[in-house]
Amino acid sequence: MIRINLLSEGRRPVVARSAKPKMGFGDQDPSLIILCIGAAVGLLVAGGWWWQLNSEVKSWRSKISTAQAELQELDEYVKKVEAFKAKQAELTTKIEVITNLTANQRGPVHVMDEVSKALPDLLWLSEMGIKGSEVTLRGSAFNTNAVAQFIENLVNVEWFAEPESGPISRDSGTLYQFQLGFKFSTAKLLELQGVEPVVEADVEDDEL
Repeated sequence: MIRINLLSEGRRPVVARSAKPKMGFGDQDPSLIILCIGAAVGLLVAGGWWWQLNSEVKSWRSKISTAQAELQELDEYVKKVEAFKAKQAELTTKIEVITNLTANQRGPVHVMDEVSKALPDLLWLSEMGIKGSEVTLRGSAFNTNAVAQFIENLVNVEWFAEPESGPISRDSGTLYQFQLGFKFSTAKLLELQGVEPVVEADVEDDEL
């Protein structure tokens, strides 16, 4: 039996070609890829935020350190100022003691001298007391005009304050009993005596 090949000689059999692989992520789940990308972005954002926060912390630490150094320096200055004030107070106290001693040594004599000069006729003193810068007087007079004249004479002493008069009473006879009190200026007294007033000593700045 004769078989006839109906296929043309120039026609070749068709060979099935395999499909080219498409560009992509293969069989991987896209949500997993998105998650990885999100995590990476989150890490970058967190890293940037941490870096900024760390920079701010370092800046504040530097500022705190500077402020603490300034505060310590101010504490030292305050201690020096307090020591200066304590020394000044001590010197002031010593000056007052010296001034009072000087006044007490010379004051009564000069006060008594001025009071005796101020005594008018028909008036005399029975008691005189000096305590610090205060003077108290008691005496008798034949009339109230003599008492008034005595007060006026005391007022004319420039380092005497204006006297304060107590009650004037008349005894069983013709005499009037009176009492007075006044203060005198210690500084003015020393000035009149030719004694230079003691001023507060200044502490040099280089001692601070």
